[in-house]
Amino acid sequence: MFIKNVLSVLLIFASFSVLPQENFYSSLTIPDNLTKNANAVLRVDETQIEILSIKSLKHHYRRVVTILNKEGDKFLKAYVYYDDKINVKTLKATVYNAFGFEINKFKKSDFKDVAAVNDFSLYEDSRVKYLEYTPINYPYTVEFIFETETENTAWIPFWRPLEGYHISTENSTYKITYDTSIGIKSKEKQFSDFNIVKDNRDGILSYKAENIEALKQEDYSPIFREFSPSLLVSPINFNYENYSGSINDWDNLGKWINDNLLAGRATVTAETENLIKKLVEGVSDPLECAKIVYKFVQDNTRYISVQVGIGGIQPFPAYEVDKVKYGDCKGLTNYTKALLKIVGVDSYYTEVYGDDESQVSLEQDFASLLGQANHVILNIPTEKGGDIWLECTSQKTPFGFIGDFTDDRDVFVITPEGGKIKHTKKYTVKENEQITKGSYTILNDGGIDLEGVIVSKGIQYDDKYGMEVLPERDLEVYYKKRWNYINNIELNKKGILNDKDSIQFKESIKFNATNYSKIVGDRILFTVNALNRNKEVPDRYRERKLPLKIYRGFKDIDEVEINLPADYKIESLPQNVKIENKFGYYSFYIAVKNDNTILYNRQFVVNDGEFPKEDYDEFRNFYKEVSKFDNIKIALIKKL
Repeated sequence: MFIKNVLSVLLIFASFSVLPQENFYSSLTIPDNLTKNANAVLRVDETQIEILSIKSLKHHYRRVVTILNKEGDKFLKAYVYYDDKINVKTLKATVYNAFGFEINKFKKSDFKDVAAVNDFSLYEDSRVKYLEYTPINYPYTVEFIFETETENTAWIPFWRPLEGYHISTENSTYKITYDTSIGIKSKEKQFSDFNIVKDNRDGILSYKAENIEALKQEDYSPIFREFSPSLLVSPINFNYENYSGSINDWDNLGKWINDNLLAGRATVTAETENLIKKLVEGVSDPLECAKIVYKFVQDNTRYISVQVGIGGIQPFPAYEVDKVKYGDCKGLTNYTKALLKIVGVDSYYTEVYGDDESQVSLEQDFASLLGQANHVILNIPTEKGGDIWLECTSQKTPFGFIGDFTDDRDVFVITPEGGKIKHTKKYTVKENEQITKGSYTILNDGGIDLEGVIVSKGIQYDDKYGMEVLPERDLEVYYKKRWNYINNIELNKKGILNDKDSIQFKESIKFNATNYSKIVGDRILFTVNALNRNKEVPDRYRERKLPLKIYRGFKDIDEVEINLPADYKIESLPQNVKIENKFGYYSFYIAVKNDNTILYNRQFVVNDGEFPKEDYDEFRNFYKEVSKFDNIKIALIKKL
């Protein structure tokens, strides 16, 4: 046994002695601080851009990433998009084991090559090459290298040396070499808290980051890009699809896009034009005409989701979308714009960063053709100086409702006169309202019979109106999960109404359940709040790292009548409660209507806003208190 142990130790030392020269191929050489909270470590992230002329951009990228566990597989990211304008010159990958020894090698022909958007002819030229690799053991390391060439110099990839949560960065470099006649502008964001050095001079932009530790995601924190380092880069003079242009600000960029990328793409056939005119015959109100056109688009087209950058930034002509009856956000927005023009309604193509968990604004002081927006919507200015925003990719969204994907953020509106930064609608706490009215009966055997009506507005409407298309079985599963604190639910009525005119979602519910109450001798104990208990308590953190951010507030109002068994009386009622702080408001009160009926009224309000990390515990305690009082019980005792 002693000899066996000695041999094992010698083998380990021997392994170290023959490690490859570049130590970032071996997981054994990763500094300890970079594995904390990490599922992967970015060992090398090397971007080199050469802009040799206004029609020549070379992009060389090298990535060495060590995947520590299965959760880290998503950070492999060994893929490259291309089309007939992008030539993939080099593409290869090498896989290494934990000790840094090569175990697999992939050349260009080994990569999967597929259409970026399948089965849609408008996008058949957009393709992606990607590495399909299934690891045998963890950790493992992959080196991925590609080089592309293109005549399109409008887009230079931004630099984000920290890619997300649960991945650390050992080395990240970013270098642009450019012809000074082209010009480069840049904007640094959130550099101060990270180890980043730069070396910028005429014709060269160079940055390096080292030893950035992984961050753990925390509840109610700002979106990652709000506090992580990034470098925004844009050429001043550029070529895009043989259109030359320059970017000074949003105004001149908007004018260029309108004149070069949108002009001539807003026409449809005479047949479609006549059809649209017929639909609005006798309608004089421009807003009503716009509603009719919007419904026509919803009823006659379908949306296909396309990765940002795929299919270019120029929308397909309206007549092509009209012909095939589908499109991405660019095509459908431009199509709707073209139809609105037929009925005399001015509307404007608008670029936005869409994200349903946060509100990411475009940089007001940094215009760029690509890199900031990932979605397109439509803007209709009103006569009173306001704005109507249309989401043209949805067959179900009400006219003028945009929801949490594009609300409350700065967007780029493109007009014939130039570009403008505008702010989309912010849904207030009051607008994000849910009103619940109902009644239930406590039965002698501990069961409950309940019926109620729930009306949701604003972002709470946005959360629910998709239920309209759920099959009956899925709807039942949804409701049982929603009220999973009540066992043995039997749903007797599941009526839903999507009122698109008032933008309200109405649910009419009726159910019964056994064993809702607890019977102890002559007493019955039951939880007062049956319809709308708060089930969420934010996670606890010993050392909170990030600020507290609540992106959208809301308001819940509940009014419920409770009928008690005739042969029981109230033994004890909980005290009424009122909590008010900077995070919101909570209250409930119980009133006795008569011997066998009580009234339960509840309000729960959460305010949006950003707060220092030191406030997080207080915020969490607020939610804990709400959860506690939402589970408070009433005691009944049998009458003598």
